[in-house]
Amino acid sequence: MEAGVCIAVHLDSLPGMFFGPSNLVELLLHRARCQPTDIAFTYLVDGEDEEIHLTYRELDHQARAIGAWLESHDLVGQRALLLYPAGLEFIAAFFGCLYAGVIAVPVYPPRRNRSLGRIQAIADDAEARVALTTDLVLNRVMPLIDQTPHLKQLTWLSTCQVPSKMAGEWKMPDVHGNTLAFLQYTSGSTGTPKGVVLSHANLVHNSALISYSFEHTRSGAGVFWLPSYHDMGLIGGILQPLYIGRPNVLISPMSFLQKPYRWLSAITRYQVSTSGGPNFAYDLCVRKITPKQRETLDLSSWQVAFNGAEPVRAETLDAFAETFAPCGFRREAFYPCYGLAEATLIVSGGHVHKQSKSGTFDAQALARNEVISTESDAPGGRKLVGCGKNLPDQRIEIVDPETRMPCPAGRIGEIWVQGPSVAQGYWRQEEATEQVFHARLADTGEGDFLRTGDLGFLEHGELYVAGRLKDLLIVHGVNYYPQDIERTVQQSHPRLRLDCGAAFVVEKNDREQLVVTQEIGHHKQSNFQEVFDAIRRAVAGEHELIPSEIVLLRAGSIPKTSSGKIQRHACRDGYLAGTLKVVGQWKDEGQGLGGGTGLASGGLGTSVPSEARGGTGLASETRGALA
Repeated sequence: MEAGVCIAVHLDSLPGMFFGPSNLVELLLHRARCQPTDIAFTYLVDGEDEEIHLTYRELDHQARAIGAWLESHDLVGQRALLLYPAGLEFIAAFFGCLYAGVIAVPVYPPRRNRSLGRIQAIADDAEARVALTTDLVLNRVMPLIDQTPHLKQLTWLSTCQVPSKMAGEWKMPDVHGNTLAFLQYTSGSTGTPKGVVLSHANLVHNSALISYSFEHTRSGAGVFWLPSYHDMGLIGGILQPLYIGRPNVLISPMSFLQKPYRWLSAITRYQVSTSGGPNFAYDLCVRKITPKQRETLDLSSWQVAFNGAEPVRAETLDAFAETFAPCGFRREAFYPCYGLAEATLIVSGGHVHKQSKSGTFDAQALARNEVISTESDAPGGRKLVGCGKNLPDQRIEIVDPETRMPCPAGRIGEIWVQGPSVAQGYWRQEEATEQVFHARLADTGEGDFLRTGDLGFLEHGELYVAGRLKDLLIVHGVNYYPQDIERTVQQSHPRLRLDCGAAFVVEKNDREQLVVTQEIGHHKQSNFQEVFDAIRRAVAGEHELIPSEIVLLRAGSIPKTSSGKIQRHACRDGYLAGTLKVVGQWKDEGQGLGGGTGLASGGLGTSVPSEARGGTGLASETRGALA
């Protein structure tokens, strides 16, 4: 094929709404031939000024070399772990796998003084044959690999050492839309991580949905700090700009977490139109970016400030919009959306340039799975932010999780999704795949649907997410959403860290008991009675519940997923095992978990110093880089 000639389009096995290359290999070949010298990605090494660029031609050449190496080792159809720090090396390795017909398995790289347990579990589950990484990571983990028999059996390769000349030996693999591209291992917020099987058609279709919903054009640009081994970072930050054919600027998650100003500064510098992250990122900017730093920001180019991967909080949107309005940020730029790895990524979204919808609903009615709107300032109201509407080529149903009957209007149920973006299932887990990916409606027998495990409702077509089915707390027949209790706790006292707590129920003495675990800053101060009192008063007043136990944790120690979600099951397991990093504890020595009991008297509980707990810390690889 002559240089500069765009590749032919294959329409077989394509989803209904998309017209273009049927797989990601053809897509990158298309960019390399038609836009060879255009910059595909820019990485800010220091998070600020030091730039590294990668053009489409260079990315294609590196992918060919790595692909040829994998082909030469007879790895076609096998699984390859990708363990890369932030940077451009991951992108070349990911496409190198696709160029060889190898199934990529992105995994966050091991951190210092951390076990390789999670990586070994993923390697075993995927039956990986090779692990691709960098010289730096390889030198760091080699001593640990020698102590891990299963990982030692893998072929370890630093892609930095692949000879560039091998690109000439590459042969186009037999890749189509239905070919498996990679396994996206879930973060494990509610249980053991599973490998979500994603085909090229899944990825191309969801890229089309993102482009459609974000209203992307080739004249825009993006900035992403989300990790590349996470679905939002990989599909949103790497595949989406490639799909559009426009540049994207990448910074490391650590650069953002250490100095949130770097994120908004990059948006200013590159006049970015699309960027975003989970809700906590916006809250962090409000709290950490100083007035002097705000004076240097120009956010007027920001058209799509997406917010997803965790509950979207109206107060966060309001605080961010108010704080950064003088910098040119428009409230209408906020784009709350809903998605999950099992649906590749995005499921619902709104319209760009229109203010996102929100509503206030009666909290007691929500606890009964009823949807009753109320005034925004009404007592007992709960404000929810809408996550947009259904997107083309797919279907959303709200279904009773027990009866599997569609819920009528005004009822909360489980969110079910059907469409070409829904993944093929979980890797080699037939029972879980059948249960989650092949659900059918009881009345009509229609299917297959993806059961998301999320609870929500539709109002005038707008999707509102109420909570997680597995995280739902049921006490005395009443439903409580843990994130509501957690938010109440975190707002009760200034020493408590936002988005760093977990509420769950345990059974003791044949009674259900509410336990609140919460990180606290400046824990060297040993007197926590004021904090305990504030938490009890707030939870009792807002939810008519009395916690049976309040456990204060060291800052930065609560289990989280790679995208920053609280792992409530891991918190509960750590609590029961006595392995949480406890700095203070209060126990209810009276009646235990109550419903509608009001605030307990001041002498009801007892404070327990951290020394009495004897916790050794949560030794778990389930906490990711954004924890």
